[in-house]
Amino acid sequence: MNTLAYTGVLILGFVTLVWVISLIKRDAGIMDIFWGLGFLVVAIFQYLTGGMHTPLRLLVLLLVLVWGLRLALHIGIRNAGKPEDARYRKWREENGKAWWWRSYFKVFLLQGTVMWVVALPLYAVFEGGIHSGLEFFPWIGAGLFTVGFFFEAVADWQLMQFKKNSSNKGKVLDKGLWATSRHPNYFGEALIWWGFGLIGLSTGAWWALISPLIMNFLLVRVSGVKMLDALLEKTNPEYSRYMNETPSFLPMGRKKA
Repeated sequence: MNTLAYTGVLILGFVTLVWVISLIKRDAGIMDIFWGLGFLVVAIFQYLTGGMHTPLRLLVLLLVLVWGLRLALHIGIRNAGKPEDARYRKWREENGKAWWWRSYFKVFLLQGTVMWVVALPLYAVFEGGIHSGLEFFPWIGAGLFTVGFFFEAVADWQLMQFKKNSSNKGKVLDKGLWATSRHPNYFGEALIWWGFGLIGLSTGAWWALISPLIMNFLLVRVSGVKMLDALLEKTNPEYSRYMNETPSFLPMGRKKA
């Protein structure tokens, strides 16, 4: 429990630093770039302070490293030279001069709290037991992570290539993985955390599954599918047709007309 508290302090310091950078840049959206890096900071801290360096702990550290760096690099390249994300810009306009301090609570402290809870599988692996009769769960978890990472990385790449083509402005990407699901990247992200959850469960920590349950809920019902569908349906007439033809989350393929 002490390590959990120390990690909370570490995350608090991390998001506070990112908040200060956001004030300098006048862009609260940079938290999206640092989201994955925050878990990497947690994983490195846990690995270095968690005692014996077992193969399972090294595996989790490497998985977080690959996922966190790719996500940060992708969002960083995507947002380079662009104005603040519309979600944060709207909040900035609504809060006026008070946004500089309100953003700390509404964006950075909130996401830091979510990060602290979602990182439960990492605590389970780095601080928990090594074996619990569930030795096959790390293999299943690593498999889910691999499939999820493929969906997230390939979907992000396909969308980036689609947006690079100016002739696609106003159109909807409905090919590749985007023909199987309206949000294949979010589906991949969910699988990644189910993978981490099962790896955490292998140490006997049932509470490691709280993490993927929360991420699944957030991705589908809060900041992911629901919010983005509502926004795109309102701003792009073509998206309504896409919604009628394509599953929202699970990659089940194009529906028959």
